[in-house]
Amino acid sequence: MPPDERGELPRADYDHLPIPALRDRIRSLTADEVRQLLDYEGAHANRAPALTVLRARLNQLDEGATPSPGDQDIRPEQPAPRRSGSPVTPATAAEPMHPPPHGVAGQPGKPKGDRPT
Repeated sequence: MPPDERGELPRADYDHLPIPALRDRIRSLTADEVRQLLDYEGAHANRAPALTVLRARLNQLDEGATPSPGDQDIRPEQPAPRRSGSPVTPATAAEPMHPPPHGVAGQPGKPKGDRPT
């Protein structure tokens, strides 16, 4: 019978995990826990990608794979904190470039009155 509450699931954050993170997180579960998630998924969201990942892991466990603890604190599904500000400092900045306002020494600018119309 599928669990009615998320708290009864082997992974309390199951509903919020994207598929790539789910694939990593279920590696620590036993075959019975994966079956429990399969039942829950089938009774609730019934997402084909999630069912595929869960069935594949259950097959691996049935064929002799063992759960691996892994690091459950890593959250690849959450974006990294944003950095603000520029990494450029006065010591690493390029030299300022100030082009002459009227051409260069070998090609002086012409006043507007001298231009052909």
